[in-house]
Amino acid sequence: MQLDLENFLPYRLHRIAGVLSNRARDIYRRKHKLTVPEWRVLATLGQFGLLTAGGIGRHSAMHKTKVSRAVAALEQRRWLVRETNEADRREEFLKLTRQGRHAYEEIVPDLTGFEDRLKKELGAAAAGQLLSALARLEATLLVAGRQESGPQPRNGRG
Repeated sequence: MQLDLENFLPYRLHRIAGVLSNRARDIYRRKHKLTVPEWRVLATLGQFGLLTAGGIGRHSAMHKTKVSRAVAALEQRRWLVRETNEADRREEFLKLTRQGRHAYEEIVPDLTGFEDRLKKELGAAAAGQLLSALARLEATLLVAGRQESGPQPRNGRG
């Protein structure tokens, strides 16, 4: 028995994810010289506002060490700040500063433009089908396996 990699779904998804990630990385690296983990932290805070490092790690599927290094790098740039959780002083909430929000808002149009070009290339119907199939895969493989994972902000806190 032999595995046909060109038709093996996990292999094909991994290959295409790598290409897409590299192309997206080129966009935010060109604008702000960000690493992949730094972008993921910036993007997650840009979307959700206020989260813990653990919440960012769960949402972005990054190991806590990578999150910690990315947070430190963004903090050094003065793009995010930490706020102590008064209810549990061992925990800190992270949020973007004005400079961090500005950087995020500079990058997002370029990334959404990239996404729009991909969807146009696929065509509206195929793009919709792909997004639907990805949602089903995520529900099956990710969400079911980590029931309390991604950020679930309550009252603006993650």
